[in-house]
Amino acid sequence: MRRRLPVAEHQLINNLARQASAEELGGKLSHAIADWALTSRTEASRRSNAAADLGPRRALTGEPIAPVLAGAAAAQCDGTIGAEHIAVIRRFCRQLPGWVDQATRERAEAQLARQGGQVRPEQLSGLAATIADRLNPDGTYRDEDRARRRALMLGSQQADGMSELRARITPSCAPPWKPCWPSWPPRACATPNPKPRCGRQSQSGRHRHRHPLSGPTLS
Repeated sequence: MRRRLPVAEHQLINNLARQASAEELGGKLSHAIADWALTSRTEASRRSNAAADLGPRRALTGEPIAPVLAGAAAAQCDGTIGAEHIAVIRRFCRQLPGWVDQATRERAEAQLARQGGQVRPEQLSGLAATIADRLNPDGTYRDEDRARRRALMLGSQQADGMSELRARITPSCAPPWKPCWPSWPPRACATPNPKPRCGRQSQSGRHRHRHPLSGPTLS
């Protein structure tokens, strides 16, 4: 029963996206979901994207059409796969190169959806990797595939004023940056050593510390 709970939410979100304009929502759909569900915008975006892949759709003429991931949507409706299985299937479909035809994609997605009801998510991930290797044994990707996945993400500013910067760059963009890595010292080396807590010692004090038996002779 728990696995079936998102099914109704997918339909509700897709109906909202189809019937309400951005002006009526007061902004992006994910922002409206976050305000309505009192959740973070990150979680709202995840729900919106999941609904787009797994929820029912309608053509421009109003006729119902199958979800983007029809196999996973049917398995979720039956309760045979959960959120972790679906995450594996969505990642698999997202990482396939663009030259893989739609019929092959649908067969592979349906196979993963069937197998997901019999194995754990981590086992399904291994099966997805095997299928991906068979579909693309040479690891061939087009420039369009790389352009679709490239990204530059700047995190929010932290309490110390610093921000995290993450990037996924294309093969042609990577070489100019590689010579920079050896010249950047590790974090521990770049940070100056703090002042010793015990303060400065005199030359004789340091000498006695290194040679504790070199002081005056005990009587």
